[in-house]
Amino acid sequence: MAGTPHGSGRTGWILSIPALILLALGAAGPLLIVVVYAFLEPGEYSGVVWDFTTEAWFRVFFERDIFDDTVTFADAHLTIFWRSVKLSVLTTLIAFAIGFPTAWFIATRPPNKRGFWLFLITIPFWTNLLIRTFAIMEVVRNQGLLNSFLMNLGIIDQPLQILYTDTAVLIGMAYVYLPLMVLPLFAAIDRFDFRLVEAGYDLYATRMKVLRRVILPIVKPGIVAGSILVFVPSLGAYVTPRILGGGKNMMIGNFIELQFGQGRNWPLGAALSLLLLMIVLVALLAYVRVTSRDETHG
Repeated sequence: MAGTPHGSGRTGWILSIPALILLALGAAGPLLIVVVYAFLEPGEYSGVVWDFTTEAWFRVFFERDIFDDTVTFADAHLTIFWRSVKLSVLTTLIAFAIGFPTAWFIATRPPNKRGFWLFLITIPFWTNLLIRTFAIMEVVRNQGLLNSFLMNLGIIDQPLQILYTDTAVLIGMAYVYLPLMVLPLFAAIDRFDFRLVEAGYDLYATRMKVLRRVILPIVKPGIVAGSILVFVPSLGAYVTPRILGGGKNMMIGNFIELQFGQGRNWPLGAALSLLLLMIVLVALLAYVRVTSRDETHG
């Protein structure tokens, strides 16, 4: 009997070996290849040359003049980084602005009707991302639903140029990732004790003060989780910026694909991929720190 726990533990490790091998080959293996490629030289016609160099990391932020080797900031790269972060942050804010009232509405419905409203929120997940993006294109294009509606009302005389702009990309990403904000917020609000709101009103607090001092601090874990779930995929989005941006308003995901495709600079693409991974890890660590601090104070 005394040897049973030790034997069962050893058996568990043996049984988990196939899963560990699969995890190493499917996750750690490709990531290791990207790490290695980021420190190699680009091949003449794509691929890599197996000579160690940090040139790819240098070219992420800087560029050399082809005539006198003058080093300057890579303005195009920095513009793409800034656009990606800006649109991701704006997407998160828009998703929160729409998702919080939506989640509050669902959480305050009778229990037997909440499933129906959650079903409506999750319907977009049943449709391919590409199809949803083309649906948004039909809404924002020059002869689309939005321009036709505004022109019929007499608000505008000619169509607004929304498609192939940052605005179109922002609208598309907010629509695509909105459910990822609503669901964590609903989970947090559903556990909220609404008697605290009544207590706040009894203490003569205004609606805004109750929202700021009572509701938001308690549902903060849901806000942070929803923000991470929206920000991370928005930062690495590829399909939506590619279609709604028309290839002109690239984000980091499109720029990485360009390096592995037409740019034929695999080391630079690998370095950009790792940089994107680092940004995502920082966001996740911030989430873990906030949630762990809330649990400690709680």
